[in-house]
Amino acid sequence: MMNTHARPATPLSTQDTTRIDDLRIGAVRPLITPALLQEWLPAPASVQALVASSRAAISRLLQGLDDRLVVVVGPCSIHDHAQAMDYARQLKAEADALQDDLLVVMRVYFEKPRTTVGWKGYINDPHLDGSFAINEGLEMARQLLLDVLALGLPVGTEFLDLLSPQFISDLVSWGAIGARTTESQSHRQLASGLSCPVGFKNGTDGGVKVASDAIQAAQAAHAFMGMTKMGQAAIFETRGNDDCHVILRGGKQPNYAKADVDATCAQLTVAGLRAQVMVDVSHANSIKQHQRQIDVALDVAGQVAAGDRRIIGLMIESHLNEGRQDIVPGQPLRHGVSVTDACISFAQTVPVLEKLAAAVRARRANPAG
Repeated sequence: MMNTHARPATPLSTQDTTRIDDLRIGAVRPLITPALLQEWLPAPASVQALVASSRAAISRLLQGLDDRLVVVVGPCSIHDHAQAMDYARQLKAEADALQDDLLVVMRVYFEKPRTTVGWKGYINDPHLDGSFAINEGLEMARQLLLDVLALGLPVGTEFLDLLSPQFISDLVSWGAIGARTTESQSHRQLASGLSCPVGFKNGTDGGVKVASDAIQAAQAAHAFMGMTKMGQAAIFETRGNDDCHVILRGGKQPNYAKADVDATCAQLTVAGLRAQVMVDVSHANSIKQHQRQIDVALDVAGQVAAGDRRIIGLMIESHLNEGRQDIVPGQPLRHGVSVTDACISFAQTVPVLEKLAAAVRARRANPAG
């Protein structure tokens, strides 16, 4: 009787999978684990308390239990530790002076989304020379966050890479999902598991629905693949994040005016979401002209002073000195000037913060509010 289940003949050779896999990979280097980095650079009890209290304060503000404005202000991107700390010390003094009216969060952005190519940020290329010392960048980024927090100043950042939050998110009080990634399912899932409040920017075309959809997605529970603190691949199951909101950053045209706020809040109400917005006074709202951030902020301050409680915060791109500069090999960088988007100077920022604080006080006294 013929054996119909005979084993197949042994192949003459094992298939060389490198002929079809990793054809465009130039190198694979080891990555430090989040757990090891956190062991090297742990968060002291005082830092943990600040992160927890500032997150709770932002949450209360989103729930309408705190009438201050959240102001996320700082450099477009971090490229130098000492300069960032110089900025943080000056900002801390202003934050303390205006704390009754403003909840100031320092913008500490380490990852930069690029339209095509360019410097990807402090984590990816901390030496600004194409060496991509990512392990070192992660350590430098975490150290900077710890140093800023040690001053008593909470920090906010954009979550761009899906793995990097495991290295630093325990130190972040507020996070943003950018216009290019708000529509990304992976980033919505990430936001659903983050421990901090999260703002979703409107799409690059100005559309708000993608941000509204993102908030609804982030509020839901999700299951997805990720990396644990120990560097192990795992399936994460999230509980959902109720502390999410829209950030208006403009699109084909600015969208910070009262009519834009009205239209956005109407969409949010239809979606069953809180009718509230944060306004990014930079990017398309300033038509990429950094000094126009001041005019946009004053317009928003006027809306707040008139009693509009739907505006819960602003984002401002500000550095020690105004403008921007290119990274040119062999050429020293100007002190305190952004290497990505142009910023207003700290000296220009202070009057803006003071006017926003005055607008909050006016809103409190306004019966319409």
